[in-house]
Amino acid sequence: MSLKNSLFAVGYFLFFMLCAFTMLWWQMRQRKTRKPFGADFKLLRGPGETQLKICQEFEANMPLWVAIAAGLPAALLVALAGWTKSFPENLQLGWLAVSIVVFIASFIVAARWFAAKTQKSHNRYLGYFGERIVAEHLEPLKQQGWRIFHDVPCQNNGAKFNIDHIAVGPTGVFVLETKTRRKGRARPGYDDHKVYFDGRQLVWPWGEDNHGLEQAERNAVWLADTLKTEIGDRVHVTPMLTLPGWWVELKPSRDSRLCRVTNPKGLSKLLPAGGTILSPQQIEAIAATLEARCRDVEF
Repeated sequence: MSLKNSLFAVGYFLFFMLCAFTMLWWQMRQRKTRKPFGADFKLLRGPGETQLKICQEFEANMPLWVAIAAGLPAALLVALAGWTKSFPENLQLGWLAVSIVVFIASFIVAARWFAAKTQKSHNRYLGYFGERIVAEHLEPLKQQGWRIFHDVPCQNNGAKFNIDHIAVGPTGVFVLETKTRRKGRARPGYDDHKVYFDGRQLVWPWGEDNHGLEQAERNAVWLADTLKTEIGDRVHVTPMLTLPGWWVELKPSRDSRLCRVTNPKGLSKLLPAGGTILSPQQIEAIAATLEARCRDVEF
């Protein structure tokens, strides 16, 4: 295929996409319908709201990613091969070899880029599913008067972040960070389904780390400071790390950190298992400020 034909093919593709999007915009503009609810109506955020939106954006952009990953190497090959005849005959074979090498290199880069984006989307969906699991195990607490909020949007010094779950009840305020991690090969002497918390770090079948512990503690400090500012009352906030799908065994030490670690199955019993420290009025005040943050889901 000559360079002229290649440019024509690319131009036709762009013209087709422009026409298709123009028709779609015109059809939406011509509709004389409106939403059955008010334009300012907003829902509370659901569990994993941020993760789900990122996954949906990836699915919506999938055709574009496929077109880029598959089309760019081919376009480079066609363009480079189209210039072959512009070289002297004794250099044409060498230029063709260069074109093939560039194609192979760009193909590998594009394939790895697309695979990385796909894997990232899979990890996001795994995280979303894990937050859904935690939300289901928190649901029974609502029957006991607890207020539960998910994917709470926050901001600290201009940096935006989200708290996976916040539970507010008579025994206090709990910040829950959910980490959903895949199981893999275990070291000798370790079970592939168990994680140990020694009070300072997590001991996984493959090694040790603090993944999620420090994050939960930072979130708890931020929430305590924010509630002090917004409701004028200093409230203790307990950080917790939940690990869906893992059997959690505790081996606390004397210098145990503030964060607690558990499988989400135990949350409905673990959270209410303390003394009453918040009055109904305090619970409602905290819930009101959290609901104002979380009621931002638009159609």
